[in-house]
Amino acid sequence: MMNAVKILREHNIKPSFIRAKILRYLMSSKAHPSVDDIFIKLINEIPTLSKTTVYNTLALFVQNGLAMSINIDDAEKRYDGDMQEHGHFMCERCSEVFDFPISVDNVVPNTLDGFYIKEKNVYYKGACRSCQNKN
Repeated sequence: MMNAVKILREHNIKPSFIRAKILRYLMSSKAHPSVDDIFIKLINEIPTLSKTTVYNTLALFVQNGLAMSINIDDAEKRYDGDMQEHGHFMCERCSEVFDFPISVDNVVPNTLDGFYIKEKNVYYKGACRSCQNKN
């Protein structure tokens, strides 16, 4: 089991009970949760939790390299605690987001030579195997 408090300290984030709980959930979830998903999952354990706290905590995690925000869905931002290099595929039928391995360094076009690239994301959309098999 990961030590969320230690990870928070290593990223210069003051540990708190709520931050540790959100980090544990985010790093153990492969579902790419939204603020609402995390709030719903943790509200029974933390009755004082607010959506604003979840949002602010996730923003802090993104700012400090503990999480990435995924803007693949126009409806809502999602979060990923897996900071390893990978791409995302979103099924437009069931809205599930899947990870896939990719080296994003091989995706940069030559026309961006000399540009400062702050962030690299690879997103695909379509229909997952499960949804395709339903038809």
